[in-house]
Amino acid sequence: MRPSSRWTYLAGIGVGIALTAAACSSAATATTSVLGATAAPPAATTAAGASSVMVGTNGSPSLGAYLTGQNGMTLYVLTQDKPDTSTCAGTCATNWPPLTVASGVTVSGPAAATDTFGTITRSDGTTQVTYNRMPLYYYSGDSAAGDTNGQGKLGVWFVAPVSGTVMSSVPASMAPASPASNATYPSGY
Repeated sequence: MRPSSRWTYLAGIGVGIALTAAACSSAATATTSVLGATAAPPAATTAAGASSVMVGTNGSPSLGAYLTGQNGMTLYVLTQDKPDTSTCAGTCATNWPPLTVASGVTVSGPAAATDTFGTITRSDGTTQVTYNRMPLYYYSGDSAAGDTNGQGKLGVWFVAPVSGTVMSSVPASMAPASPASNATYPSGY
């Protein structure tokens, strides 16, 4: 091999190793970190192959500390839900994708979390994550980590607070025209 070809060959190997290391590092970060890159919420977040899932946290001066799921996307609770029961299916679940995991996965959260994480079986057979026994959801209207566009929607959707206590009222500008039962809310909430 000519000397110039040898250097080109060795440089190519070095670049290949660097690119491989960067790709592996990136992939490891993406699969092990709940907080991270900006991305839209998945249709349903499933931790395939994972034995545990870590819920993250974010916060704002007006909302305080709240829970986040995959890629730092905001998690919400539906006040129409009952403890350990999701009432959001069909179009609602399309607009508000549930945080789901594989059956048997252990869910944990930030040290500041004052309540417990658990799971429930949804009517479609998937396993949804709960906090303080309330099912957790993403909002399809959020497109980046830290977005809270679902806060106060129809007076029944709120960010999932780390404290476990959902805001009991919303500003008048966010309240629905007619509060009451699920029947008064548009299909899909």
